[in-house]
Amino acid sequence: MSILSRLSFKDQAFKLRESAILDATTAVLSTKGFDLMTMDDIAGAVGISKPSLYKHFKSKEDLVGEALIRLIDGAVDYLAQLDNTLSPIGKLSALLEWALRVRLEGGMPFLPSTSPHVRDMLMRNMSYVLRVMKLNGQLEKLVAAAQKTGDLNPDLPSDVILFSYYSRTCDPAAEFLQKFSKMPHDDIVAHMLKVAFNGLKT
Repeated sequence: MSILSRLSFKDQAFKLRESAILDATTAVLSTKGFDLMTMDDIAGAVGISKPSLYKHFKSKEDLVGEALIRLIDGAVDYLAQLDNTLSPIGKLSALLEWALRVRLEGGMPFLPSTSPHVRDMLMRNMSYVLRVMKLNGQLEKLVAAAQKTGDLNPDLPSDVILFSYYSRTCDPAAEFLQKFSKMPHDDIVAHMLKVAFNGLKT
């Protein structure tokens, strides 16, 4: 039985509305960014009043923090569900594919990579920080294991590989390909994965 099914109807409605608010927040952030986004934008996108929105989130900072926490939780959950027989490089590739697909569908605004203000705000959000540390620790282990098997260059510092991996999730090439190449998402993801793990050489 899911957590949602055990809640009262009123609590279920509250949770569903909260989920709709976070969906709208992610969509608006992807198009307008943090500075231009307003609580009015989110209330209007969900179809609720601003006072109703404040019953869920007391500030824009809290709202954005929760949206990004949900994103990190999604990555952690996805990683946990991968087949244990997958190699470390296979898991890294699968997670990057997941991230690219979420991003191409408008579900992943990479605010920390573009806004110092948002980075500072998130570093004060301990729930976010703890989740990032958890995901980072799991990825560090996968990188180390893939270097040991020779699937990733063992001569490179692991931090170089890890942060290069993170950068692939916010590479603007994905948006440019989506907008100008008219490639289907499957092709964009496949090409981005090849570049990430094999580089540009033949």
